[in-house]
Amino acid sequence: MTELFNKKSEKEKRRYLRKNITLAEKIIWLNIRRKEIEGERFLRQFSIKHYVLDFYCPKLRLAIEIDGETHLTEEELEYDIQRQDYLESLGIIFLRFRNEGVFNNADVVIEKIKLRVRELQEKNPPLSSLS
Repeated sequence: MTELFNKKSEKEKRRYLRKNITLAEKIIWLNIRRKEIEGERFLRQFSIKHYVLDFYCPKLRLAIEIDGETHLTEEELEYDIQRQDYLESLGIIFLRFRNEGVFNNADVVIEKIKLRVRELQEKNPPLSSLS
């Protein structure tokens, strides 16, 4: 699996993105880090193949993407669709939010993340709770 996840060839890209986090990403990160969402661990700037996800919960295979102005061009929209299709083919689930949604309604965005995490936890309960 190392040929797909957090490839060494993407390390510098991940590091650059972590150091240059956008304000919207920072708002979300401050609310999801340290297992603050239903006890789940999220990683930031996690790469799968050559794609870097804003936030990723490996246990639930949940990606959270925060889209800014660069995602409005036709070319970028097409790239995002292809990228998401590929990652979904690996079983990854996406939540997408626009910067404006985070700026205007961060609490609503966080609540939507919590809701989706709870849904995924119910679908995939820990093995210890099945006995």
